Amino acid sequence: MRYTLLGNSGLRVSELALGTMTFGTDWGWRAPAGESTKQFELFAEAGGTLIDTANKYTNGTAESILGDLLAGRPRSLRGRHQVLAQRPRRRPQPDRVAAQR
Repeated sequence: MRYTLLGNSGLRVSELALGTMTFGTDWGWRAPAGESTKQFELFAEAGGTLIDTANKYTNGTAESILGDLLAGRPRSLRGRHQVLAQRPRRRPQPDRVAAQR
């Protein structure tokens, strides 16, 4: 695995990130917790450290699964991963846009 610095933060992260949008089955076609665990373990074993998640992924189930996976890691490995938690963008409301002009 190759690593790079994340912007000006000083954090050294893996060049590949694990996206957790597929963690959980709430949307009817994603990966159950067992499969999500396999994906996470393969990523971690390969040296991956950067993980992407959002509270909207599978109605929040992705964050819950990821939280359980990280909490279950040995203490010596817990600080190894950097989690990028996304916040959904607010769509502009036409009334507000017009009022700002």
